Amino acid sequence: MKATLTAVALAAIGATYGARAAAAQIETDPGPVPYDRLVAEPNGTEVFIARPDGTVLRAKGAGEGPPVILAHGYGLGLGQCNIVWDELLSRGHRVIAFDQRGHGRSTLGSAGVGSEPMAEDYAAVLKHFDVRDGVLVGHSMGGFVAIRAVLDHPDVAERLGGLVLASTWAGRILDGAPQSRLQGPLLKSGLLQWLLRSRTIGLLFGGFQCGVRPSPTMVSVFTDVLVEHFQRHGSLPDVVRASIHEDRYPRLAEISIPTVVMVGSADRTTSPAHSR
Repeated sequence: MKATLTAVALAAIGATYGARAAAAQIETDPGPVPYDRLVAEPNGTEVFIARPDGTVLRAKGAGEGPPVILAHGYGLGLGQCNIVWDELLSRGHRVIAFDQRGHGRSTLGSAGVGSEPMAEDYAAVLKHFDVRDGVLVGHSMGGFVAIRAVLDHPDVAERLGGLVLASTWAGRILDGAPQSRLQGPLLKSGLLQWLLRSRTIGLLFGGFQCGVRPSPTMVSVFTDVLVEHFQRHGSLPDVVRASIHEDRYPRLAEISIPTVVMVGSADRTTSPAHSR
């Protein structure tokens, strides 16, 4: 028994030092964009869109020209798109982004945060800004909801001339994604919020989201924004369950809008298999 306990203790010590070494390595990698730039709010006109269930969506718009609508991922907000926002404006686009319900400064009404009310929010945002022939860009959770919005809301499809699905899925997110099999239960249980209090765990978790050579600045921004989200809104288990259990792969052929699908080859959370 003593030998077994000693082996377990040594393994735990080794794992702790290994984790700290990996986290330290992340901190030494260069970051191309400074922290303040990555967390800056996009410049634009801010509006608030009331939904029938009491949800109030915060949105921003700026520029003139062909419209691009940016839908962010889980735990983030419209600030996620700040660098892309400026690039699109410089290329002569009208740019629109919004905080998903239960994210950022958008509130959460009685309909909750499942894919159905979120898809209806997309329709409301496009209508509010009177979008015509726009391109909807959905990243991660934003793309998952965009697929439902396009499939189930003809008024969404009618307002779009293009769709971009970035690092996303059409349901069954755990398929072919070992990291998601771990993250899913952590998110649903609320345990991830507690784990992220550790600097080492936060660096490792954020690093896994940010490619082969993660920028420490990007990792810090990601974990800081996620911790703030958990403090303000909680883990939103309904949308996590929807991502796991819903399945729209059999319906993808119904999408007639020209669509670009993109994913990073090193993406561990939204497996490239989903994009294929």
